[in-house]
Amino acid sequence: MKKAHYLVLMIMLCGMLALTGCSKGGTENATDTGGKQAQTEPYKITLVYPATAPKDLQLVQEEMSKYLTEKINATIELKPIEWASWDDKTNLMKISNEPFDLMFTASWFSYAKDVAKGQYLDLDELMAQHGKDIPGILGEDFIKGSRIGGKLYALPTKKEFGQGFGFLLDKKLVDKYKFDINGVKTLEDMEAMFQTIKDNEPGVIPIVSSKFTNIWDAANYDGIVANLSIPRGSSELKAVDTLEDPKFIEFYKRMHQWNQNGWFDKDILTSDADQGMNMIKAGKAFAVAQSLKPGKDKEMSITSGVEVVQVETAEPFTTTGDAQGAMLGISRTSKDPARAMMFLNLLYSDPKLLNMLYWGIEGKHYVKKSDNVIDYPEGVNADTQGYPNPGGWMFGNQFNSYLWVNEDPNKWEEFKKFNERAEHSIALGFAFDQEPVKSEMASIANVEKEFGATLKSGAVDPEKIIAKWKEKRKSAGFDKVKAEVEKQLAAWAETQK
Repeated sequence: MKKAHYLVLMIMLCGMLALTGCSKGGTENATDTGGKQAQTEPYKITLVYPATAPKDLQLVQEEMSKYLTEKINATIELKPIEWASWDDKTNLMKISNEPFDLMFTASWFSYAKDVAKGQYLDLDELMAQHGKDIPGILGEDFIKGSRIGGKLYALPTKKEFGQGFGFLLDKKLVDKYKFDINGVKTLEDMEAMFQTIKDNEPGVIPIVSSKFTNIWDAANYDGIVANLSIPRGSSELKAVDTLEDPKFIEFYKRMHQWNQNGWFDKDILTSDADQGMNMIKAGKAFAVAQSLKPGKDKEMSITSGVEVVQVETAEPFTTTGDAQGAMLGISRTSKDPARAMMFLNLLYSDPKLLNMLYWGIEGKHYVKKSDNVIDYPEGVNADTQGYPNPGGWMFGNQFNSYLWVNEDPNKWEEFKKFNERAEHSIALGFAFDQEPVKSEMASIANVEKEFGATLKSGAVDPEKIIAKWKEKRKSAGFDKVKAEVEKQLAAWAETQK
């Protein structure tokens, strides 16, 4: 009798445990099978990123979903949002608590602000459980630079780890005037080329967009906020005011001279790198400045359909902003954060999945020429392709990306060398918390809008506009912000000992 009663109790207990397991959802039942996970419940992962929706988006989604179902019992919804409407649409998604799993973010794309608002989940424990390949692939410096307040809220793309500053040039004009670009190392070296184009090509703008001044800043300073920065090469953890720095002022005097020379485009206040590439393609521009990396010219030639060559005028420099230059965060509204982390783990460790996201479907959007070299299928080119690359620099481990036939087969080895020779800022890993001075920061941002674009366009004497800028910035609360920066830098320095 006692034995029968015991058996009944055991059956009831097993039933209760089974029900408990089911009630926690499929991911609780996930079984790690050496990188291949099995769940009882299928799940659709939503990936939100800035891009134009390509014609064949649905086809690629379906192909990725088949593969993901095998790997982690999940499907995928790719949700590209146009750059121009990104802020409005994603802010609405966040405010309305719309469920989604992964969103692109970056230091220059509201990462810190969204973290302060609690938009992204703390990823350390999730990564330890479901993203075990990621730390070994990214390395300590990438992860260290991605933290805010010691916590990891988004995972960076493994790509170039530093800002290399330079220009992309129209190759046919380089060849026509026999420019020797091998010896170009400085901005001064570029000036003879710009003047030659100005003198001999009346329908061609020597250089498009003033946005490259941001890249120049990033290649020379580890910017914190409000023009407070750690200068490149500094051995002292102390922020300087770039508006008072002779190197900064000298650079903008040069930009003023370039503007006076007529080397910039008429839309200098609003044009960007995309417009620059379009103008080069149309034969209306010679150069556009860019943040460079090995093979950037080949990548841009493939995607734009016009052949360009690159010249590097500054050695790479690595800051916290570079570690946070392209990231994916898991939303607090995700219904299955564990599955989202499993997907991220595959983006870093599984070349097949990554290249589907990057390049589409083999045989339709590309054909393989060897194990890791691809080309367009017969009859397809940059203008007719149905799935242009959404931006490989935005996702996972770019070192697993296939190469195109026109690219250097040693490209990823060159990336490793580029990362190794990049000079690291003394403040790598420091991220400023704006919360204590957020009202002052808002006022200072308005002041910057008033003066920043004009300074960068070279339209006015830099010393005059900088003097007015500093005066208004002081009234907006600059001294309080500076004191807070110094306080947080000192506190962070203590944690590094």
